[in-house]
Amino acid sequence: MKTIFVLFDSLNRHMLSPYGGTRIPTPNFDRLAARSATFDKHYVGSMPCMPARRDLLTGRLSFLHRSWGPLEPFDNAFPEILAREKGVYSHLVTDHFHYFEDGGSTYHNRYDSYDFVRGQEGDRWKAMVQPHWERLREKYHEAQFSSERRNYKSQAMINREFVREEKDFPSVRVFEAGMAFIDRNKDADDWVLQIETFDPHEPFHAPERFKKPFETGWTGGIRDWPRYGRVDELPEECEELRANYYATVALCDDLLGRLLDQMDREGMWDDTILIVTTDHGFLLGEHDFWAKNRMNIYEEIAHIPLFIHDPRRPQTKGARISGLTQTSDIAPTLLDIYGAGIPEEVTAQSLLPLLDGGASAYTSVLYGYFGGAVNITDGRYTYHRYPPDLRSQEIYQYTLMPTHIYEMFPVEELAEAELAMPFSFTKGARLLKVPAKPGSAMSHNYGPECFIEDDTRLYDLERDPGQETPIEAAEVEARLTVRMSQMMAELGAPDEAFGRLKLSRPGGQVR
Repeated sequence: MKTIFVLFDSLNRHMLSPYGGTRIPTPNFDRLAARSATFDKHYVGSMPCMPARRDLLTGRLSFLHRSWGPLEPFDNAFPEILAREKGVYSHLVTDHFHYFEDGGSTYHNRYDSYDFVRGQEGDRWKAMVQPHWERLREKYHEAQFSSERRNYKSQAMINREFVREEKDFPSVRVFEAGMAFIDRNKDADDWVLQIETFDPHEPFHAPERFKKPFETGWTGGIRDWPRYGRVDELPEECEELRANYYATVALCDDLLGRLLDQMDREGMWDDTILIVTTDHGFLLGEHDFWAKNRMNIYEEIAHIPLFIHDPRRPQTKGARISGLTQTSDIAPTLLDIYGAGIPEEVTAQSLLPLLDGGASAYTSVLYGYFGGAVNITDGRYTYHRYPPDLRSQEIYQYTLMPTHIYEMFPVEELAEAELAMPFSFTKGARLLKVPAKPGSAMSHNYGPECFIEDDTRLYDLERDPGQETPIEAAEVEARLTVRMSQMMAELGAPDEAFGRLKLSRPGGQVR
């Protein structure tokens, strides 16, 4: 068996036509859905980018113990298990530069080989010691201009100077590299190819032909990078930001179509599994917010697309799967495809039984950011439980790899570290227990200091799919609270994870 796994970043489920989207034509996602099972209740786990990828590779949630960080020495990773147990070759093609920063530096080496395509966002790609700052200032809107070095925005402007034609775009080069791997290896068996692009993650940069259908008449300089937070831009500026996202999704649809064309040409549909998904969604003004990380994890962020084509299961062609699933299910599914053993530390389910018509193993799924709310859904309700005070809560990072997104833990953080006893999933390894202190790269970007919203809420998705009005339903809240505590205990959550939310550990008392 051969497997192609396509991973987009920040791809909004509700904008894809198989999920009812109408604003952006996505004919190739329609083509994919016609050949695949479409999962209707697929959710995120740990957030955002690298925490999601840790879940994806290991088959268990990590946000209760750790924020953004590398794979740990005790973590299972499906590419290594496939190689060790079944001789399955794995190859990663990606332009996701976070893999090559301090906080993601152990992921790509789990694969047998990898291609890194340079140039997305703040990737330290092109060296320009004295950029033409004034020319760039005139070219870009002031909100996304920066002349500060080691800054994502300044580096992105420099990188974009070298992206002149469609063939230069990183996502285009990613798919070309992935398709080249297929050309070289289509006659071989037992491989997994992961084609992963940063698009449509911000900045929303697509070739001009994809932007033309969404032209807004904007003349205020390049404006394709929304800030994370409340919407306070003028309506025309908001429309330009959205239009650039639409253009980038249209590019992603086109790239997917090129891959589907190759599968058609090579007759691969009969011997190749295809999985397509994303890590999370992205707010484009819904709930009066841009982006993620600053607000409640609304459905637009948490509820994500998933398509699986399995030629061994022709009955799933065009099927809809209604059971609850989430990001961490990818690892056990890939292990199951090749008959590899699923480690006891894995807490997620294989999706193959669902493709065979079985029920989900889940009655609910848990998701969240480290230090923020713990969120739960049973498919009907979503419950978002925050600590009484995000900024004074007792919380620790548990790690043997003390790095944040683009820096090592400062010595000020490590000075207060203790050695914790092993958790059930660390294979006997003791971990550093590091107090989560304000002022780190974590707290500035995706930690407790960042949240603008912090009030506990319950929503009824059946009556209020847009999550516009929280409800009060004591019985529902009590039921979901009990289930949340049970799931946290099953995941080995530390004691303080219950205490900060005023939850009882099953069999124990509120701390």
